[in-house]
Amino acid sequence: MEKAAGDEAYFQRSSLFWLTVITLSFGYYTWVVFWPQSIPYQNLGPLGPFTQYLVDHHHALLRNGYWLAWLIHVGESLCAVVLCKQGNRF
Repeated sequence: MEKAAGDEAYFQRSSLFWLTVITLSFGYYTWVVFWPQSIPYQNLGPLGPFTQYLVDHHHALLRNGYWLAWLIHVGESLCAVVLCKQGNRF
């Protein structure tokens, strides 16, 4: 395969905005799954009642979704490692 035009890098760093949003979202999801009794639902605006409904009625789905999200992220990172080690062989 040919190199990219101008020998540019294939990977770029994500913006700080998206890194922050994803980190805080996953942190909130972890809090909801493992410590739902400590969440101040009334102080979260519209997110509070929605989260409380999910915890009260769909906690098993939240827990399974949490582990599925981790499994997907680990799988995609392992796939990236394998593809990066292969280099330009394909």
